[in-house]
Amino acid sequence: MDVRLRFLGAAQSVTGSKYLLEIDSRKILVDCGMFQGKKELRLRNWEPLPVDPATIHTVIITHAHIDHIGYLPRLMKDGFRGRILCTHATKDLMKIMLRDAAKLQEEEAQFAFKKGYSKHSKPEPLFTIEDAERVLEFVDSIRFEKETKVIDNVSLTYYNAGHILGSAIVELKHTTQNQTKKIVFSGDLGRYDDPIMYPPKALTEADIIFVESTYGDRLNPIDQVEEDLIKIINEAVKNDGTILVPAFAVGRTQILIYYFQKLMASKKIPTLPIYIDSPMAISVTELYERHGNDHKIKVERIGNQLKSIFDSPQIHFCNTPESSKALNDIKYPAIIISASGMATGGRILHHLFHRLRRQHDTVLLAGYQAEGSRGRRIQDGESFIKIFGEQVPLNCHVNTVHGLSAHADQTEILRWLDNFKESPKMTFITHGELASATALAIKVEERGWNTMIPEYLQTVELFTGI
Repeated sequence: MDVRLRFLGAAQSVTGSKYLLEIDSRKILVDCGMFQGKKELRLRNWEPLPVDPATIHTVIITHAHIDHIGYLPRLMKDGFRGRILCTHATKDLMKIMLRDAAKLQEEEAQFAFKKGYSKHSKPEPLFTIEDAERVLEFVDSIRFEKETKVIDNVSLTYYNAGHILGSAIVELKHTTQNQTKKIVFSGDLGRYDDPIMYPPKALTEADIIFVESTYGDRLNPIDQVEEDLIKIINEAVKNDGTILVPAFAVGRTQILIYYFQKLMASKKIPTLPIYIDSPMAISVTELYERHGNDHKIKVERIGNQLKSIFDSPQIHFCNTPESSKALNDIKYPAIIISASGMATGGRILHHLFHRLRRQHDTVLLAGYQAEGSRGRRIQDGESFIKIFGEQVPLNCHVNTVHGLSAHADQTEILRWLDNFKESPKMTFITHGELASATALAIKVEERGWNTMIPEYLQTVELFTGI
């Protein structure tokens, strides 16, 4: 029996995670993500998948970020009808993420048709809301550390990855009469000192490892976050301005709420109203209370309701367009958190449209801003920022806080790998740009391990004749 794997994504790039595992005639897909970022990558989403989706038996999902689940509706549209496996929290997140992604796809197609910039006479979305809803009918969720049969001789066990709510490390166990082989996919690994998520589970045995390398070439210390926030918030209050924070709805918004609450409780910053203006972030935040065992935040049942720090009196959820627009009238110290994190779209745009020109206000960028994004242009201090077709003057204060990423940095990835008692047959360095993958590979090889940085669409033999 031969076991091979084909890299259909996240090979020398950080998006489009898809690993096609072939065990003789059976096909298992680990992750099913969309390509994002550069146009050359995004165009891959429209190319036919190199394997007939109808021949895939099972899809195993590590977590609910779009670069790991976003291609599922297209896979269904093109004929897949197998099982989709994930953790309980990932299933709940998946509902929110896929519906939102499908809505964006439909809106983009309609906008392209209206503006006439598509080469197609009637541009179609990559997938529809109906396609996304169909995905959810095929999802089976399983709990962490429960061994589950996938196909004959192959079982799956999920372990906590600590990256976002529900994120998992995948261990596949292939058993024959003679031997058992373990294949481990790290998924996206979290931080060891994350204040909300538990650290990634230590695994000790693997024959083959696939490890992410998003931050494989750098360190991203978390210990300066509180000091930076204290300084920025207190200066903003001194300026009598409002603090506007572009933030991702999953993970980033919740960790910001945690820090702001902690610093207010310790009186290191004044107690300010916090407005959460992102429908997705509001829905995701509710899931943290439903899945209280998956993170460190204390969740209590009071009567028929679950309560946590997200229910504090100074936190206000903006559930309607009217409540969102009303925030533009605020001209006093307050914190507004809105998506998206790099200011590429979402409700954050109308807040930026109004506040970039206000000298007293502060834009707080909560992490990395990709090259070419509106967030990066704000970070770089360009004189004008184009929003809604208008050049808006950048007059406000701009600050950045680093260390908030949910990805393990180089030291933390190596710390996780060091748990394995013996070197695996091969360690594949995936889910990272070539520079970061190469830097991590060098560090791993210093431990005497064999590494490989695969190329897009490359096929490798994992085991033969087992």
